[in-house]
Amino acid sequence: MLNRYDRSPMADEAEVKYLDGDFRVVRPGAFVRCAVTGVPTPLEELKYWSVELQEPYASPEAVLRRHHPQRAEGGLSADPHSLAARATAGLSPPKRRARRRKARAHCLFAHSIS
Repeated sequence: MLNRYDRSPMADEAEVKYLDGDFRVVRPGAFVRCAVTGVPTPLEELKYWSVELQEPYASPEAVLRRHHPQRAEGGLSADPHSLAARATAGLSPPKRRARRRKARAHCLFAHSIS
């Protein structure tokens, strides 16, 4: 019989093989640690991981910080529409609409090739 001082193997960190759309538990455990933040994430709540790097992430922000550090630090905006908004500050409404359309088209193109 286990008492509250015994360590259950399920209380430890799990070892996981990350697959496309799924993962396989190699060594049983209750959680994995985010590769970016170190935050423990229970296996039943794990939603984000990299198959290529074989590492888990606690949140979408952690994924962004790992794969696009310049965006996460504010160097580039994660929202392509904010680029359009910055490009149109101080313009008249017709010119603003034209510039936004052009900026959005550029952003969509840049995201499609990256």
